[in-house]
Amino acid sequence: MAAFLPLLTEENSSLYIALNRLGPVIIDAKNPAPLPQPPQSSYLLVDQNTPVDLQATAAWLDEGVDKVIVSLSLAKELIGTIPSDRLLLLLDVANVSAVSDKVRNGVTGVLLKTPAIDFDLISSVSKFFVGSAIYVLSGSDTPPSTANIRELQRIGATLVIPDYQLTLEATSTTRINVADAFLAAVVSDRPDGLFPTVVTNQTGHSLGLVYSSRESVKESIITGKGVYQSRKHGLWRKGETSGATQDVVRIRSDCDSDSLEFRVVQHGVGFCHLNRQSCFSEARGLPALENTLKSRLQSAPEGSYTKRLFTDPDLLRSKIMEEADELCQATTKDDIAFEAADLFYFALTKCLAAGVEISDIERSLDLKAKKVTRRPGNAKPQWVSKTSSPTVASVAATSATQSKAAVDTDAPIKMRTSDLSTLSSAERQELLRRPVLKSDEMIEKVKPIVKEVRKRGDDALLEFTAKFDRAQLSSTVVFPPFAPESMVIDDDVRKSIDIAYSNIYKFHAAQLDASTLVVETMPGVVCSRFARPIARVGLYVPGGTAILPSTALMLGIPAQVAGCKEIVLATPPRADGSISPEVMYVAHLVGASAILKAGGAQAVAALAYGTKTVPKVDKIFGPGNQWVTAAKMLVQNDTDALVSIDMPAGPSEVLVIADHTAKPAFVAADLLSQAEHGVDSQVVLVAVNLTPEHLAAIEGEVDVQAHALSRVDIVRQSINKSIIVKVSNVDEAIAFSNDYAPEHLILHLENASRKVAQIDNAGSVFVGPYTPESCGDYASGTNHTLPTNGYARQFSGVNTQSFQKHITSQEITAAGLDGLGPVVATLADCEGLQAHANAVRIRLRDREN
Repeated sequence: MAAFLPLLTEENSSLYIALNRLGPVIIDAKNPAPLPQPPQSSYLLVDQNTPVDLQATAAWLDEGVDKVIVSLSLAKELIGTIPSDRLLLLLDVANVSAVSDKVRNGVTGVLLKTPAIDFDLISSVSKFFVGSAIYVLSGSDTPPSTANIRELQRIGATLVIPDYQLTLEATSTTRINVADAFLAAVVSDRPDGLFPTVVTNQTGHSLGLVYSSRESVKESIITGKGVYQSRKHGLWRKGETSGATQDVVRIRSDCDSDSLEFRVVQHGVGFCHLNRQSCFSEARGLPALENTLKSRLQSAPEGSYTKRLFTDPDLLRSKIMEEADELCQATTKDDIAFEAADLFYFALTKCLAAGVEISDIERSLDLKAKKVTRRPGNAKPQWVSKTSSPTVASVAATSATQSKAAVDTDAPIKMRTSDLSTLSSAERQELLRRPVLKSDEMIEKVKPIVKEVRKRGDDALLEFTAKFDRAQLSSTVVFPPFAPESMVIDDDVRKSIDIAYSNIYKFHAAQLDASTLVVETMPGVVCSRFARPIARVGLYVPGGTAILPSTALMLGIPAQVAGCKEIVLATPPRADGSISPEVMYVAHLVGASAILKAGGAQAVAALAYGTKTVPKVDKIFGPGNQWVTAAKMLVQNDTDALVSIDMPAGPSEVLVIADHTAKPAFVAADLLSQAEHGVDSQVVLVAVNLTPEHLAAIEGEVDVQAHALSRVDIVRQSINKSIIVKVSNVDEAIAFSNDYAPEHLILHLENASRKVAQIDNAGSVFVGPYTPESCGDYASGTNHTLPTNGYARQFSGVNTQSFQKHITSQEITAAGLDGLGPVVATLADCEGLQAHANAVRIRLRDREN
């Protein structure tokens, strides 16, 4: 049993890497923090507010999540389909009585959410869930003590600790040291207080027996190096003098919590002081074969058979195929074992030649073992016996298996295809639909936050910043001049920002409406229109774990060009309370008058209503998550706020029109550049009379490029929901695009620039093969804050005039009123507005006198 489970809520690479050495980590499905390395073991927390279904749950488990922690309502749907040993129940402690026997028996444990740690209550609950794992997540802001952890372990429960209550530094009143938490329940039965420690290699084979102290364990957790306690010489940093160092992969305690296991990558000649891999014996079996092949890879003479196996792919492939065939033909136990060993030999040769070790293979096997969905089990055509043919029953069984499969991560990443010529008008309309955004639900969730900020101002803002942004601040607003040390960035980044700033400024300066329109509509009646900047604007720049200077540029520059008197930039602070220096530098460039160190709905509320320190603004701009979007929609409809917003927001989207001139690699790259934004990204390819070979080449590039991306899991989900629409000509393609009204429209067409005149609805258009959407996102000059969800029919993207308002005026001479006045009076009489008519007639009578 782990001493505790960490709940990841924020980006903290060094802390996460240390936690990853200790056991499972809990990832929040709703707000997953970016991870610098894949977790060795993970649980996924899916609360009741996270939209999810069976397919998504199965996909997470297939991709390596050990267990999913789900609400009671979702558990009822999953039980019987998802194995019970992969399900944990998320439950408020007050709702234990709502759990039926079916649910209790259909999960492997429960995560109890409690206001505080109540040992008697938890002990009572654990008796109800007898035989199940019990995890406890306390809502207390005070970090747990080691005594809390020990007592929970005593009653058979494990504490869940949010990462913002953990630290690699010394334990304090706000955070507990990771090693202190890990060792809280570990006891020693030795007089010297040391812990017997078994050291194993990556595959679990023992290397030796040593001892650890609390001090040595702490250092190993933090540094990731093998550090132990010598009974004679104190701390022993393995390999410090010999060079046989260790990288710690995993640290675990045994079932009685009185000894430890260190799983390590052993470097140098080995663990043993006799220059052997292990203190107990030389390696045998697969580890021995791996060592032998590694040695041969380095030392085999050029031209030898062994060397050729590593350097001649065709020879090695022939040997693998030969041994696989011989294994298939073997019938006796001895022959099968012999042929399997031969196959292992050549398969491991291929692996080592590619840098793949046994530990890598075991990780892949572990991942396969975690899969909950199953492929149909059909062999590829080239391996199917020519004499066998499928029966009706086998075809039916295969079809049934395929229909039940949720997500096959081994399958190609492909889009769905529709031929527009074969669709009815209703089916065509269905292709144009986006997912329904449940804005009403989110608005209800942000209302309490907005209300508190409006009511209590800075006090509420500081509390929410501590709660949601995990930053303890004394003040949330920074005013210029900004400290030079807060804007220190790499020269390459600075130069890139400066070039982007120049390009964006040039394009937006050209948009400025600085002239007055004057029209004499009839003699003596002169009408005019002129622009004025919106005085106070709020710019929301997503941040915290992310660095988004591009958004600060896209919003700050048009505000600067328009001449807005107050530019208040809001962005979530990092954990230490600072703002990323890149964003600080852009804030300086665009002349920001204040920086609000807050994110989410609380930042939007502060901008809309103002506080003692936060200036109230007249219009709020910028993208954000669903909380930010809902808060913007809420405040714009409050007449007390007197604030407007830039536009409705939705998931990112792209539509690509491609004809015979399109390069498959370019098209695929453009599709994926939007697909990686999120699982709800909208990606459409309109294929103009493409040959099957051309379309297959594009799909092949999508699959290959997607698998090379770090965000392939996100891409797999978004691409699988995306569509290819086949059309017969360019006019048909553009008509479909105009109906779809995409955020981004990319034209991979012959003479693409000539087709722009036909575009009626799009946020931004990218013309020709060398105009990737990425350039518009960062530095070409256009703005990347664009309408989504089909709103390009009614809205423009953010531009300079978004930061201006237009005022009309009219001036009428006496003679002009003589001609216009009777017209106005007649229309006023028609509408029954006597005072309106009188305002004209009183002047006309004055003229007659």
